[in-house]
Amino acid sequence: MIRIFNHYLHRQTLLQVFFDLGLIVFVVIAVVLSQGESAQTVIPFAASHGLSLAGCMFVINSATGFYQHAHNRSITESCARALLGLMFGLPLAYVIFSLLPASTTHRELVTMAAMAAVATVMAHRVYAAHSQTRMRTKIMIFGSGAAAKTVGSTLRAADPHAQIVGYFAGPNEDHTEVAQAEMIAPRGTLTETARGMGVDEIVVALSERRGGSMPMRQLLDCKLSGIRVVDIATYFEKTLAQIKISHVNAGWLIFGDGFNQGVLRTAVKRVFDVVFSSLILLLALPVMAITAVLIKLESSGAVLYRQERVGLNGAVFNVIKFRSMRSDAEKDGKPRWATLNDDRVTRVGRFIRKMRIDELPQLLNVLKGEMSLVGPRPERQFFVDDLVSKIPYYAVRHSVKPGVTGWAQVRYEYGSTVEDSIEKLQYDLYYVKNHTLFLDLLIMLETVAVVLTGKGAR
Repeated sequence: MIRIFNHYLHRQTLLQVFFDLGLIVFVVIAVVLSQGESAQTVIPFAASHGLSLAGCMFVINSATGFYQHAHNRSITESCARALLGLMFGLPLAYVIFSLLPASTTHRELVTMAAMAAVATVMAHRVYAAHSQTRMRTKIMIFGSGAAAKTVGSTLRAADPHAQIVGYFAGPNEDHTEVAQAEMIAPRGTLTETARGMGVDEIVVALSERRGGSMPMRQLLDCKLSGIRVVDIATYFEKTLAQIKISHVNAGWLIFGDGFNQGVLRTAVKRVFDVVFSSLILLLALPVMAITAVLIKLESSGAVLYRQERVGLNGAVFNVIKFRSMRSDAEKDGKPRWATLNDDRVTRVGRFIRKMRIDELPQLLNVLKGEMSLVGPRPERQFFVDDLVSKIPYYAVRHSVKPGVTGWAQVRYEYGSTVEDSIEKLQYDLYYVKNHTLFLDLLIMLETVAVVLTGKGAR
């Protein structure tokens, strides 16, 4: 894992991005040079057109979810995403290179080569998503109790290509929950064993840390030898991009890095919100107008729906959405979460929920400063009061403005239980701790993928 602007990315993902961008630029340069053009012609040409196309393909691949670390995607789904990417990528390549001056030699050849490069990139995306030839990191789990077992099962579920060399029991661990076949027979000290097995990373997941259970000197020697050593909370933060509340304490949150809410960051985020929400609102006006008409034709009642939600520092505001339920959805006055196939949702409402069109009026909340484009989703006061009393650190999510979309929304399906709220909170805590403009842009790109696939809609 590599940390960029506080956000952890898989090394494999970065290599895929660089390969895609480099392939397109390389093809453009190679074709131009093959026609006898000078280097002085190639450099500005590649910079203006090759990089433009490469940047567009990065956005397309991000929006279609090809850079997400999803090992359980079927080959059929990958091919469907590739075809969707080609529907946008090929016309873009044609348009970008058709803008070349008519006097440019071999303009048609360069255009065809650029389109072929786009097709090659998409084919490689499908291959890479299902290839078994990936860089493998050797991981030793230090511990043999419940925490260590959780780390192992989580790692296998998140990345089946990760290589767990085994579990090394702590000195004071009496109870072992790991199969004996997965236990590592010590070859001397922890340091000697890790070096002998060629371990790249050690995850400290001891159930008991008192009474000399933590061999600090040996762990330090491992780190000095080039072996990464991480505690269980940091491991989950890196691997799952979430903060597991069952494995953190207040000290880890207070004394660790992150949770920076500086004036500069706040100002940059506000400018980002105003510019992009205005642009999206302008582009979405036709869709919003059609949606309003369809809602009015299908059922009586207001087109827009206003509801009190809890925002920054616990302040209450009225969120604005397109009405997707019947007017009497809560006629008994008792707040309820939406459920799968909820019979209160209208036919139009079901579609606009799936495509996230019902969220578009919240751009007005963003312009008013009540919300941000990216942040934890705002909840109703009734649910907030209940969840704060049941879930540790739940109120931390109110230290930033709520968002139209968020890290939890692109990483976890719609939740309607306390257990779902815990899972989503763990993503929200990760966002609050590590949020930057870079992460905001990634979330917006992944939101496009969520909209295109209808993932998690109810």
